Amino acid sequence: MNGTIRVGNLFGIPFYIHPSWFLVLGLVTWSYSSGLAAQFPQLSAGLALLLGLMTALMLFASVVAHELGHSFVAIRQGIDVKSITLFIFGGLASLEKESKTPGEAFWVAIAGPMVSLLLCGIVTAIGVTTAASGPLAAILGVLASVNLALALFNLIPGLPLDGGNILKAIVWKITGNPYKGVTFASRVGQIFGWVAILSGVVPLLLFGNAGNFWNLLVGFFLLQNAGNSAQFARVQEKLTGLTAEDAVTHDSPIVSANLTLREFADERVISGQNWHRFLVTDDDGQLVGAIAVDNLRTIPTALWSETQVKEVMRPITESTTVQSDQPLLEVMQLLEQQKLSVLPVIRENGVLVGILEKAAIIQLLQSRTQPNPA
Repeated sequence: MNGTIRVGNLFGIPFYIHPSWFLVLGLVTWSYSSGLAAQFPQLSAGLALLLGLMTALMLFASVVAHELGHSFVAIRQGIDVKSITLFIFGGLASLEKESKTPGEAFWVAIAGPMVSLLLCGIVTAIGVTTAASGPLAAILGVLASVNLALALFNLIPGLPLDGGNILKAIVWKITGNPYKGVTFASRVGQIFGWVAILSGVVPLLLFGNAGNFWNLLVGFFLLQNAGNSAQFARVQEKLTGLTAEDAVTHDSPIVSANLTLREFADERVISGQNWHRFLVTDDDGQLVGAIAVDNLRTIPTALWSETQVKEVMRPITESTTVQSDQPLLEVMQLLEQQKLSVLPVIRENGVLVGILEKAAIIQLLQSRTQPNPA
């Protein structure tokens, strides 16, 4: 993940920290240690700093617990959790895919706030039943209030917050269309983003008060991510119902394994085709390998007429192919995840259909976006 540091696994889930988290950890530690030192003058500076650091770490542990709530529910639904990342605005659990039904999406979304509310109740109960006092009571009070705030903030009904995902699931249930849910929740998220930005800008411009500067950052975060969610939802909706075969490049670079290198060079390379890599098929049309134009250089020209393509080609593994009936959205995500630009498309029996290029998906999206002529 770009810019993040992997620190290990949590229950088998890769755990990352963004460098900005260390800045926030330092600021939170300084803030709470200063508060404890002012509230309890009997504390030494070193002890106040240590208690401040412990409080900050427990607060971030609460954020991790919040994300684990989402993760465990997703795992129970058969959804892999790719990672959990701590960053300047809190935490993020990255899921492999969306839930299959609005009900399942609802439970994944609400699990995080429920964990935070549960932690708030547990910490409050500990403080009451133990009659804690002094610095311990102050720390417990902070933990309880922050978990409550974490739950309530995330319940704001706008993407990318949990409340937005809850709203998305509700609209999905009502309309039967998950993308309408994303679009609606994204718009609400953008509204809250603008409200947060204005709540930071207005006091600054009118009174020179920068006390709400954090609202500006949160507002920009909501605005950007809500917009990204809406854009991705539009892409998903346009790709719905399309398969890999729908985006296969016409006249894909395919050659027979039985061609000689001379025939291959004359028919495909010298004829002016701009492809640098060709897929190789057997007599049944099944994909057996690939050959690049550069591979010709490994064989002396005098031997081209007696050397067949199958003797020079490189094998292709199943992991680098996609099925012709595979949803195009999944193929697009695969291209992004593996940073590929081209994938061979085969049918269930191994017969090659052609190649699928990332550029072809983009062109297909553009064609479906253009209005039909009257």
